[in-house]
Amino acid sequence: MNIIQKIGILLFLVAFLIFTLMPGLNKFTLTEDTLKISNEHHRTEVLKLAKEKGIIGKEQGSNIAFIKDLKSVLLTAQNNLNEQFSSSPPAGVGEWDFKMADWQIKNYVRDSITESGSGWVTKNPMQGFLLTFGLGILGGLLFIIPKFAQPAGIKNDGIYHSSLTKGLQFGPKMFMLLSTIIGVLIYGYKYNNGNLFWPLLTGIIALIIVGLVFLYEKEKLFNPPRSASVVLTGWLGMLFGIYLVGFYILLYWAPHLITNWMTIVSPVSEFLSGNKASQWFLYGLMYTIIVLVMGIRMISKYRHNKYQMVRTASVMFFQTAIAFTLPEILVRLNYPYYDFKNIWPLNYSFFFDYNINNLLASGNLGIFMLVWGIVLMLIGVPVITYFYGKRWYCSWVCGCGGLAETLGDPYRQLSDKSLRAWKFERWIIHGVLVAAVVMTVMVLFHYFTGSASILGISSDSLRGWYGFLIGSAFAGVVGTGFYPLMGNRTWCRFGCPLAAYLGLVQRFKSRFRITTNGGQCISCGNCSTYCEMGIDVRAYAQKGQDIVRSSCVGCGVCSAVCPRGVLRLENASGDINTRADEMRTIHISEDQVGIL
Repeated sequence: MNIIQKIGILLFLVAFLIFTLMPGLNKFTLTEDTLKISNEHHRTEVLKLAKEKGIIGKEQGSNIAFIKDLKSVLLTAQNNLNEQFSSSPPAGVGEWDFKMADWQIKNYVRDSITESGSGWVTKNPMQGFLLTFGLGILGGLLFIIPKFAQPAGIKNDGIYHSSLTKGLQFGPKMFMLLSTIIGVLIYGYKYNNGNLFWPLLTGIIALIIVGLVFLYEKEKLFNPPRSASVVLTGWLGMLFGIYLVGFYILLYWAPHLITNWMTIVSPVSEFLSGNKASQWFLYGLMYTIIVLVMGIRMISKYRHNKYQMVRTASVMFFQTAIAFTLPEILVRLNYPYYDFKNIWPLNYSFFFDYNINNLLASGNLGIFMLVWGIVLMLIGVPVITYFYGKRWYCSWVCGCGGLAETLGDPYRQLSDKSLRAWKFERWIIHGVLVAAVVMTVMVLFHYFTGSASILGISSDSLRGWYGFLIGSAFAGVVGTGFYPLMGNRTWCRFGCPLAAYLGLVQRFKSRFRITTNGGQCISCGNCSTYCEMGIDVRAYAQKGQDIVRSSCVGCGVCSAVCPRGVLRLENASGDINTRADEMRTIHISEDQVGIL
């Protein structure tokens, strides 16, 4: 490591520290102007209670104290309004135009604390942005760019010797995973206002899957995964994972605690869409910057392979232009926020009533967006996957895949290559796909018939639980937070319903495959080590068997790190109906018998 890289690390750590401490830097004062409640009934009741409790004009030294006082007033107002409507509903006012919902309380707290801040962060948002994002980008580039002068490839990179990238021993890893699962289910009970049905059903399904793998398929319980560390030394990776998990918890379920982060990116948001930043703009901007900066790192590492360079440039483009910039411009032009590359069932809210109504009300462009999403799902996915495999999306277009391939590249070796992990993968990811289909059917049934439930199950409660468990906890908290524990494609491998859909097409009817030349294999193991999807590539290569696994995202890194050219990514249809046989066979025609 040269002096420039050391300076880069130092600058990045300074930016990281400032960013981490920034949520606690402001002071907060609630006034009538900064109380951001647009509903007239809600605003009148909240203002009356706030004045009675003396919090109007009261300066708070921390966001936690401010939130505590404001939430107390909002909860009291909620009870008062709900009781008033139950006892004597006002004429001509809808129930939920008068009552206050839990989600509205969260939004009122977030918006009010954003407007009520005073201090250095509020007065100097652009300086705050430069000291965090700007300094972090500069530090990252100073560390990455000198790598272009070093040898390309993976030679002696010491991934299993670094405390940041070697992973954890089996026991601690399982402890963190189980703790997260239990914590999510417990919080899910609270998130659903004490409704035990969905957390209990989820727990039962999880136990059934465990039973199917360990009992029915006779797996050994304490057989460690093939990516486990020999000793517990990956403490830097563990701390990084805990930080990522904490970030996603704040982002999804406590955005009112990170309003200062939203404040420093508001100038960028106002420039693009004309609106102040929400937590989703904050996340989208961070996501894009990380993909761009770490994408440069990816290119520096695999620049000996043209496929990797072009593929990385592709995910950088789609994330920056299509997923982030274009939707913000659409909002500025008063059109719906729309990511043209986000496909159902990954975009699980596509068929929600509010989204359909919003698109239909947006004129010809909105109708085009609706038709585009349906056509891409029903025709685009199977047709393009037939010709190119799931790699066209998972490794070239998808934002989740883009983050995994850039930020997550240092952790790709931590994917479990054991047969047991593969069994869990198949049960879980296809279970999520089934859940997405069932939820969508119920949502559409509600939309077209007006019936809110089927067999006593509410479509609203199901979609709310799916959004919490799959859209937030699995895709974010576990899917990204567990990069340093379970590899960079945890979500793509175990949870993404679109990956399951693409994988089914790829497995049974696709021209894409990875061919192997077993005679050239020297059993170095690079291919298996660097497979982010947990495929034991070496085992296929040694048997001379083509790789047509449904989980393969066609990233091509296995081929890029092979020193002998054993692996080749191909699109061919000659043996499309038999290539998935357990062992590839050599077919000799009658015309060839005489020649032999």
